This record gives sequence, structure tokens and C-alpha cells, in this order.
Amino acid sequence: MPELPEVEVLARHLRPVLRGKTIRSVQVNRPKVLQPTSERELKRVLTGAKFKSLSRRGKYLLFEFRSKTPGKNFTLLGHLGMTGKMFVAEKSAPPPKHAAVVLELNRGNFIYEDTRYFGRMTLDLSSAEKLGPEPWDKNFTPEVFARELQRSRQPIKVKLLDQSLVAGVGNIYASEALFRAKISPKRAANKLTFTQVKALHCAICKVLAEAIAGGSTVQLNFGGGKTDGLFYFGRAPGAENYYEERLLVYDRAGKPCVQCGKPIKRLVQSARSTFFCSGCQKL
Repeated sequence: MPELPEVEVLARHLRPVLRGKTIRSVQVNRPKVLQPTSERELKRVLTGAKFKSLSRRGKYLLFEFRSKTPGKNFTLLGHLGMTGKMFVAEKSAPPPKHAAVVLELNRGNFIYEDTRYFGRMTLDLSSAEKLGPEPWDKNFTPEVFARELQRSRQPIKVKLLDQSLVAGVGNIYASEALFRAKISPKRAANKLTFTQVKALHCAICKVLAEAIAGGSTVQLNFGGGKTDGLFYFGRAPGAENYYEERLLVYDRAGKPCVQCGKPIKRLVQSARSTFFCSGCQKL
């Protein structure tokens, strides 16, 4: 599933492409992804509206529109789910088989494609409103982080996936941050020392920032070419894959740790794969 860095990179690439574009018509092929918004309501609100800006909140995309009704603005929430892609294609290009929503623009079509339909494109913003702080929020301090962790007996890796704790951290970067902080993913959240919490807070911010910086240099394919498994919205042919090489533990089970040489281990926590080094991340 795309995490904060992937969604942030996508927002940065789409923002200038969509800014100022007017929606001429709306085609919905999969009404389920709109829930609880109805197809009729989406078409009524979006048709004639103009893209104003695009931002990210956690793993969500927030599309800001200027309504066709003078003086009114509204927000459309997008989520890529597990396999979603969002891109702008030429009008002459046939829509992909799994295009869930197609927005006809004055130039090109904005396409939300999803093979498994776990994502969302809706006017309902309640999911984003329930999120915890962003990793770089000034109010998300090590002290606040420690206080929240003290309330949980869950393994710290599992707790990091709680989006009400901190928004946007997912399976990949939770494993990466814990490795950098030298904390076992099996340690109970409320058993972390304040020194460990500070190290983890720093590691979360740093690993996400590095992933965004690396991903921002990758040329994306807005034509919706084949996904490469890392950039879920399509990487342009020939573009270098910068930050997959920077993943130190994720998906490296059996390979030597870059720091101590011991084999990276994999375990399952809450039905998700966790990767760690038993040498560097002692329980």
C-alpha cells in the first residue's frame, strides 16, 4: 500500500499538472469507490468545477476545487488503496480496463485506476479528519509521542501503523524507522524508554523525508504505464529507481544486515510482514 512518501511525491507531481484545469464531464465506472458519496452527487458537484490546489494528509490526497457556483470551494478526497493509480492521460488514449473514475478536462483526462478497488474518491472527508498529527507537525514532539505510546501495550511496530498516533506511517517505513532507532519491533510500546522514543521520533521523520527527497527525483509516467511495485502510480520508462536501494530491512529477509551482517529476519504482526535485524534490534 502506498505510504506517506509515495502519496506526497504523487501530490507534488500532479499539482502543477492539474492546477487551473476545469472538469468538463465525470464518468464513474465503479460507484463503490465513491461511498458514501453518490454518483449523482459527485457529477453534480464536479462538473464545471476547476482544480485549485492539491495537498496531502497522511496517505490521503486532498483535491481543492473552485465550484462552478461563484464564491464556493470544496474538497475531494482521494486514496490509492493498495493498487490505485492517478494520472493525466491524453484524450485520445483509451481508458484502462480498471478505470474507476474518469474526469474529462479541457486538455486530457484525469484517471483514477484501481484493479482491486480498495481506494476511494469521495466528498466525505471524515477519514482524513480522524488522523493523528503529521510527522513534522510542531505539536508532534517526542514528549507527546512518548505520552501516547505509554497508553499502549501493543508491539511498537503494530502501534506505529495506528494512523491516529501519527499520520502516514505504514508497513514499510515503520520497519525502516525501527531499524534506524535500533528498537525491536516486538517491544511493547509502553516499555520504550524516553531515549528510545526520541530516537524513534527522529528516525520516523528522517526516513520519510529521505524517501520523499529520493522519490521526487523520479520522473513519473502520467500516461499510466505499468507500475514498478514501488511507485504505485507509474514510473516513466528509463527513470532511475533511487530510494528502493535505501530500504535497509524491508523485504530483505535472509540478506545480510548492512550494519552487523546478520541475516534480516521476517515475522508477521497483525497480518503484516515485519522485517528487522535481531543483532541490531535486540529485545
